[in-house]
Amino acid sequence: MTLETATDPSLSQAAASAVVIDTNLVLDLFVFRDGAVQALHAALRQGSVRWLATAAMRGELERVLGYPRVLPRLAPPGPSAHDVLAAFDRWATVVAPAAPAPVRCRDPDDQPFIDLAVAHGALLLSKDAQVLGTARRVALLGARVARHWPPA
Repeated sequence: MTLETATDPSLSQAAASAVVIDTNLVLDLFVFRDGAVQALHAALRQGSVRWLATAAMRGELERVLGYPRVLPRLAPPGPSAHDVLAAFDRWATVVAPAAPAPVRCRDPDDQPFIDLAVAHGALLLSKDAQVLGTARRVALLGARVARHWPPA
């Protein structure tokens, strides 16, 4: 089963808005196919957003795909773990890990997402309450945090 269609993600990369997408929203995009992220999925396909991630973020996704709550969704006719990782590889631009940002999150697993968003002046998309709670402080550093695409 293929997860993606047509548009070349390299198109319009210079004009694309940079986004960092946390692992839960990646699952919503490519495993759960949540309707709430369809606009983000369309933006990725159209090249109007440039998804920034690190190799460690891909590793976290790979680990999460083995969680008991996720495994049943990876059974046919759903996407396989391989399909989800292939979608990550197709749509994410892998960059070097960012230096620690002055804004700290209580959950160390979320910190790399904040660091990357701040380093690139990007929009961090997350459903995590602790990450969303950093929005005002992250904004002071030139990045944004939002729950939905497009951000309000």
